[in-house]
Amino acid sequence: MPKILMVLTNQSRYGETGHATGLWLGEATEFVDIVSKAGFDIDYVSPKGGYVPIDPRSYKYATVRDLQIYNSSKFAQAALANSKHPDEIKADEYIAIYFAGGHGAMWDFTQNLKLHKIAANIYKNNGFVTSVCHGIAGILYIKDNNGKLLVAGKKVTGFTGMEEFLSGKKYIVPFLNEKIAKQQQANFKKARAYKAFVVQDGHLITGQNPFSVRLVAEKLVKNLLGA
Repeated sequence: MPKILMVLTNQSRYGETGHATGLWLGEATEFVDIVSKAGFDIDYVSPKGGYVPIDPRSYKYATVRDLQIYNSSKFAQAALANSKHPDEIKADEYIAIYFAGGHGAMWDFTQNLKLHKIAANIYKNNGFVTSVCHGIAGILYIKDNNGKLLVAGKKVTGFTGMEEFLSGKKYIVPFLNEKIAKQQQANFKKARAYKAFVVQDGHLITGQNPFSVRLVAEKLVKNLLGA
């Protein structure tokens, strides 16, 4: 069965500040839980490869199942300690790519052309490009072979400006995902702050916030299995 590629951040700080960030744990582990139960294997990649930091705040919201996956040797080694470098990835081996969030993604997802090319090729091969929360930063600048932005004219969602304000991070993040999505001519959709919400537009599936991970994973699985 074709594999799914999960993209994780290497960024451990909010820019030059001393504030810790990284991957939001549940945005990886909840996705793993759903798609692995459906029979799909997952590979993990990050912009630099290697170590993936966890946003310390995300442990507070981790479920027992999240921690079981987090503590499993397979996830700890393949995702958090030894994630693959983009140069190691062959897009034709994957049926979908998933950009997990955490504020760190806003620093190292946006301009990583190697990751963008991988995602564009998966999409071109009739695969799915998916994201949740701040993971949308990974798809906002993807261009197809004709130089057209992937999100232009497409319905998408991600962490909103209001959610950024409520998180207390609006003035230390480098940009607002909602604002950039609209600048890129995406049709940005949203529910109320911190409500689980997912949008699908063809082979593009996006979730609004950390509470939307399972919706994204379930929708992807349903599409892949033709249910």
